[in-house]
Amino acid sequence: MAATYDFPSDLLAGQEELHQVRAELSALLKRLPWSVEPLDGFSDAGGWRKVERPASPGWTEDEQAEVEKLRRREHELAVFVSGHRFWAEVTAADRTNARSSLKHAREED
Repeated sequence: MAATYDFPSDLLAGQEELHQVRAELSALLKRLPWSVEPLDGFSDAGGWRKVERPASPGWTEDEQAEVEKLRRREHELAVFVSGHRFWAEVTAADRTNARSSLKHAREED
C-alpha cells in the first residue's frame, strides 16, 4: 500500500497554484509567435528533418511582460513548495515518494 501524507493546506495550495501557473504559461507560449524578436521566416531541408518557420512579428511588450510575470511567479512557487518546512518532517528515504504524491494530490481528490 502506498504511503499517504498529511500535507499542510498552504503546501497543497502552493502546489495547486504552481500547476495552474505552469498550465497558463504553457498555453500562453503556444499562442505566441515562435520568436520574441521580429524575424524573417526560414526553411531548412538540409538537416535530418525539415524545419520551417513562418515570419515572426515578435512579441509585444505586454506579451513579454506577461511571460515574465508568469515565469517569476512559477519560480516563487517552486521555491516555496520545494523549501517548505513540511519536507523536514519526512525522512530522506520517503521524500521522493512524498513529493510525487504532492504533485498528484489534486488528481486523488
